[in-house]
Amino acid sequence: YEYAAHPEKYRLLDEVSISASGAVGSVFLFSTCEPVQLNDRLVILSGQSSTSVSLVKIILEEFYHVFPRYRKGSALDAHNEDANVSGVLAIGDEALLLAQSNIYPHKLDLGEIWYERTSLPFVFAVWAVREEFCRQQPEMVRKIELELQRCIRQGKKDLQDISSKVAGRVSMSQDACYQYLRGIEYDFGPQKKKSLERFIEYLIAREKTEPNAVPLRIFI
Repeated sequence: YEYAAHPEKYRLLDEVSISASGAVGSVFLFSTCEPVQLNDRLVILSGQSSTSVSLVKIILEEFYHVFPRYRKGSALDAHNEDANVSGVLAIGDEALLLAQSNIYPHKLDLGEIWYERTSLPFVFAVWAVREEFCRQQPEMVRKIELELQRCIRQGKKDLQDISSKVAGRVSMSQDACYQYLRGIEYDFGPQKKKSLERFIEYLIAREKTEPNAVPLRIFI
């Protein structure tokens, strides 16, 4: 979201992202009712990711045509703090923990819904480098991108070991954690660039950023 808000300040690395082609498994809208019934109901938004906050609003308002009341807060504590809460946006560990609970009867994987409606993967994060640094240190930027790609390759090789170390943190089995981590993608190919531009076009239409945010500014 930072890139979309200030595109003139950044260049995007050409080959790396954090994305998912379908369900991501850790960015959910949990709710007490079907999403189409959330109009004028209270939805708590996690402050962990402006991108996911924008995405859930696009999904609810543009795809489902409902307009909830929003408030920032903790996804884990929302149901205890306010009986009027009808939905929560949960991200990361909070989402993984809530997905295993029975607190909310309905859950919507935002990556999955985006894919169903657009036939495109969703890009949850990119690597953005300040424009002036790209101009001053282009070789260093290339080295950074190569090192990120090396880390991604190594992480994929070590995925079983990583899963065994982190699964307990969110009360997942090692196999469930492994399957979740396998679903996260790190490339930034043409379909993902197209998807990011589509997402930004929604932001432009909703007057959340300026038209100059597209086309993407890629460091090459």
